[in-house]
Amino acid sequence: MIPLCAAADPAPRMPGFTVPSGAVDCHAHVFGPEDRYPYHPERTYTPPDASLGDYLALHRTLGIERGVLVQPSVYGLDNRATRDALRTLRRCGLDYRGVAVVDGSVEEGELDALQQDGFCGVRLNLLFKGGIDWQDVEALAGRLAERDWHLQFLVDVSTFEDLGARVRRLPVPVVVDHMGHMPCAKGVNHSGFLALCRLLETGNAWVKLSGAYRITDGQFPPYEDVLPFARQLLSANEERCVWGSDWPHPHIPVAMPNDGDLLSELARWAPDERLRQRILVDNPERLYFS
Repeated sequence: MIPLCAAADPAPRMPGFTVPSGAVDCHAHVFGPEDRYPYHPERTYTPPDASLGDYLALHRTLGIERGVLVQPSVYGLDNRATRDALRTLRRCGLDYRGVAVVDGSVEEGELDALQQDGFCGVRLNLLFKGGIDWQDVEALAGRLAERDWHLQFLVDVSTFEDLGARVRRLPVPVVVDHMGHMPCAKGVNHSGFLALCRLLETGNAWVKLSGAYRITDGQFPPYEDVLPFARQLLSANEERCVWGSDWPHPHIPVAMPNDGDLLSELARWAPDERLRQRILVDNPERLYFS
């Protein structure tokens, strides 16, 4: 039985700090309706509908002006739901970007079309069913480099061997989801997490300060055990850190949080206003919009 996920809180609160102008949500998804965008039969979870209208309403409440829609694993290689959402956003004059899922056999014409619709990266999913394999990444990396695209990894850095060496061999920028999906219980001195920090230090990777509920042992924000991980990533290289809501929070192991509370967590990780400007505006501008 494929589990059905809970829906996002429909009444997001405003965050506990002033969000800077031009802020970017670097990680979110849209889902459904299923009769128009059918899910991959071997998916890990089934999400409830999460519409583009609800996504934009969330951003208005939070004070977010731009965003990045990420192809979720439940659609496999079928990028239509994300693609149609991007087309709608761009027709409305809104500046949003996308991250697709393709395999090594994708034709250049398809990549051209995805780029025209606002895609600028490819996601490698090593956690949930429906993603692509490392061999596809190696086959794609050179082709993506010619387009100035990036590779985005959904990976648990505590269990993935030789991540640092593999990333350094790739000719494209690499973005790591959800703080490396690093279980807090394993500690900030775990070799996998330290390898991620070294990739940040050398500029070989970016990391998303997102998905805190995916790594915590807590149930509700504030997730106290996430704080040292977020701060260590920022200390490694604050110019390679971006923030994402991970809305509508599919397949999470905790009670559904409120999005205003999740964004307020950023003020705990980065109490300095200048640093939040970098995380929310300056860094994503360079990564996605330049």
